[in-house]
Amino acid sequence: MQCRSSLLAILLLLLTGACDFFRFKSETEAGADLVIATVGNQNLLRSELSFIKAESKSEEDSANIASRYVQSWIRKQLLIKEAGKSMAFDEAEINRKLLDYKYALMVYEFEKKYVEENLNNNISQQEIEDYYQVNKVNFSLKEIIVRVNFVKTEKESSQNKQLERMLKSQNQKDSDTFKALAANSGANYFLEDSTWIKLDDIIVNTPLANHPNKVELVRNNKLIITDDDRYRYYFKILEYKLQDQVPPLEFVRDEITKILINKRRIELVDQLQKEVYNRALEKNEFKIYE
Repeated sequence: MQCRSSLLAILLLLLTGACDFFRFKSETEAGADLVIATVGNQNLLRSELSFIKAESKSEEDSANIASRYVQSWIRKQLLIKEAGKSMAFDEAEINRKLLDYKYALMVYEFEKKYVEENLNNNISQQEIEDYYQVNKVNFSLKEIIVRVNFVKTEKESSQNKQLERMLKSQNQKDSDTFKALAANSGANYFLEDSTWIKLDDIIVNTPLANHPNKVELVRNNKLIITDDDRYRYYFKILEYKLQDQVPPLEFVRDEITKILINKRRIELVDQLQKEVYNRALEKNEFKIYE
């Protein structure tokens, strides 16, 4: 523990530049950069830890991050050293792979910047509806979803009888009064008539969570009232969809939006590649030899 504390103190001094007596140089070091750690002929320089200050909240935090980074660097260098002793590597092949990765990363960053500058994230209602109509069979449900009114009240609440009466009523005025009463007296509630939600999400932490047959539960009950030791739970099932059925558009709207935006990304990258190729073709910037 004392050794680790000493290491943290040294790293903190190195990072803040307050420790001239720790200054020493390697043979390959340029300028006055400090060596933090050495494994074989590989040196970790102070400049390589410059990112830490921006990520840390305090000097002590900086020292902790630096300590973890140094330990990680040492382990990595030791593994590289051990790998070099245990296996024969084709240096040319490794260098080729490094170049491939470098160029792939350059292309990725270039394409990413182009997409960020040209991508339109606004997806119209018509686009969403058109995609849904053509692809809705691909959105087959994996679980039960419902439109539901839900309220959780104290089991002995004086409002419960009135809530039950209004839940059973078909009168719109009673429905509005129920929502107002539920919002005021309910310990928890969900009253969004037009919003589809997963059944498991709405019954979590209620006595229905472990119901053995949820399909029959929603099929056979428009109004479900159940209790636990302290609370009473009311579920008015307005509409439901079962597993393997096609979900309503509203339930998959966000998913479709993400799909359409991703399609635009792909199209933009394809457009960029074609533009670069055609421009180079016009300027005779490449040749294909038979």
